Amino acid sequence: MRSILFGTVLTVAALVGTSGAEAKGCLKGAVVGGVAGHVAGHGVLGAAAGCAVGRHQANKRDRQQQTPPPAR
Repeated sequence: MRSILFGTVLTVAALVGTSGAEAKGCLKGAVVGGVAGHVAGHGVLGAAAGCAVGRHQANKRDRQQQTPPPAR
């Protein structure tokens, strides 16, 4: 259990250290993915996948906010 938590923390720290803008959805996704991965027995993989999904969702939300809705 301790090694899974340590691996998850290292993964999140490495991803957060790259850039603040890229880490926008990463932290929340990594925590959720790490917990889900821990239950499945793959905490570090879950954290990495959760980070990727969280970043994707944050980028998608940013694109939607920047693009004005089409005029009718």
